[in-house]
Amino acid sequence: MADDQLQSHLDRGRYGSPLVNPDEQHKYMGTFRERCVLSMTVAEMKKKENQSRFVKELKKYPELTILLNGALPEQLQAAYIQLATQNKVKFTVINDFVETNPESFGLLLTAKEAVNKEVIDIEEKYASSETSEAAKPKEDKGFWHKLFR
Repeated sequence: MADDQLQSHLDRGRYGSPLVNPDEQHKYMGTFRERCVLSMTVAEMKKKENQSRFVKELKKYPELTILLNGALPEQLQAAYIQLATQNKVKFTVINDFVETNPESFGLLLTAKEAVNKEVIDIEEKYASSETSEAAKPKEDKGFWHKLFR
């Protein structure tokens, strides 16, 4: 029993503490899915309308932290770092287990504890709100409706 504890102590010292859900942590740049409020892929970060949507989210949640993919092109990375500093939001550039393919995450807006947001993808989040606004039928307020409120 003592040898097992000694071996596990040596292993932790040599290799670090074992990760809980390592595949999920590698995908979400060192954090868990349950802590993410907003995500943007590398391809989504290049679209200008997503930058304005991102700023809206920063204003909603100024206490959160931004995780940036360290493998992004410097110009794109600098644009989002500038948005973070303008809005006084903390950010961290992650260099471990990151990729630059268009489908990999380029940016995550995360909390320190679980928030369990159902939809975190920026385009899904704002597509649903934009379609719901467009789907609302406008009431035709006729003469009688205006007269008898």
